[in-house]
Amino acid sequence: MIAIETRDLTKEFDGLVAVDGLDMQVHSGEIFGLLGPNGAGKTTTIRMLLDIIKPDRGTIRILGEPLTERAKERIGYLPEERGLYRNVRLLDCLIYLGELKGMGRARARERALALLERVELADQARSKIKELSKGMQQKAQFVATILHDPELVILDEPFQGLDPINIELVKGMIQEMREEGKTVVLSTHQMNLVEELCNRILLINRGRAVLYGPLAEIKARYAQHSVILSCEGPLGEIVGTRRVERRGSDYEVFLEDGTSPQDVLRQLVERGVPVTRFEVATPPLEEIFIAVVEGER
Repeated sequence: MIAIETRDLTKEFDGLVAVDGLDMQVHSGEIFGLLGPNGAGKTTTIRMLLDIIKPDRGTIRILGEPLTERAKERIGYLPEERGLYRNVRLLDCLIYLGELKGMGRARARERALALLERVELADQARSKIKELSKGMQQKAQFVATILHDPELVILDEPFQGLDPINIELVKGMIQEMREEGKTVVLSTHQMNLVEELCNRILLINRGRAVLYGPLAEIKARYAQHSVILSCEGPLGEIVGTRRVERRGSDYEVFLEDGTSPQDVLRQLVERGVPVTRFEVATPPLEEIFIAVVEGER
């Protein structure tokens, strides 16, 4: 099933095109990266998906149907701006938000306590939101987002304000949602986390889609003709290469046209060079992101 589908999605503000004819599909059960520089149209797109603002043109289907109140109940949304009630105790706030999503009070309390335990906030259940640190508030917002066990979860900068330990915690919970068959849309500027989590991505710039598809295919498309390898002892000369550069303890070997990675590996094996790492080099997503966005200026 397609969890999200947009066709010709368009939105203008005072003559400025924020989203320009956007077509995309998010597959059920995947973690999908919605990326772009500041002001690219990501948040506007998310708000249209959630019916917070109306598109000027185009169609949206959520979980196989037009955007209805029933569909909205199946969505969890974590906004970039924290939106919990600052003067309310954490547990009371979560129970109230759960009830707004149709949960019974007892069930909302039970699940809220279980999730607070999971994110190591159980001891803060009676604290007011304003008394929590920024990182704690971010985890509390994450709990509020998934409290009603939504089928579709949209996360806008979910790792903001988290230390490395809590990033791993939230990352693990996002991966668990995928394993349970839920769909996650992830919008973040932390490209390393996108690479770890996302099956496919959409990069928006100036309201238009500039990169869209499986992450592995996109990285392969932008790869230079090179391999990364590590070996014991000297590398020696390799026929069919343009140059060799050190990458810490590794080498990046740039190949001439007509030379394959298998040609390089064969030469090393024939010379008895002990190879401990060998892989076709692909650029990091952050490098691709910068190249594509700057190329559009």
